[in-house]
Amino acid sequence: MPRTPLDLARATPDPPFEITLDGRPLPALPGQTLAAALWSAGILSWRTNRRDGRPRGAFCGIGSCYDCLATVNSRPNQRACLVPARPGDAVTTQEGTGRADLAV
Repeated sequence: MPRTPLDLARATPDPPFEITLDGRPLPALPGQTLAAALWSAGILSWRTNRRDGRPRGAFCGIGSCYDCLATVNSRPNQRACLVPARPGDAVTTQEGTGRADLAV
């Protein structure tokens, strides 16, 4: 039987709750960041860069690189690796900076 990180830490988190990515329901655990919840669902990219539309996701995981920017509850440019997941959060993929006025 495979062991999970929860088994190794002997953690018993509160029940999971639901967030959405572009309307798709996803489970999240209390204490997870949005990036961790997306990774847990097998989602590695939720933004495209503004230069050539290449996919981006969490790279550094500590809020330094800004590759994990996402629109969360209609607020663009939220660093998914730092934002705690909360029940009902609506994450949408973000193109570029999330601000059309900065487009080149």
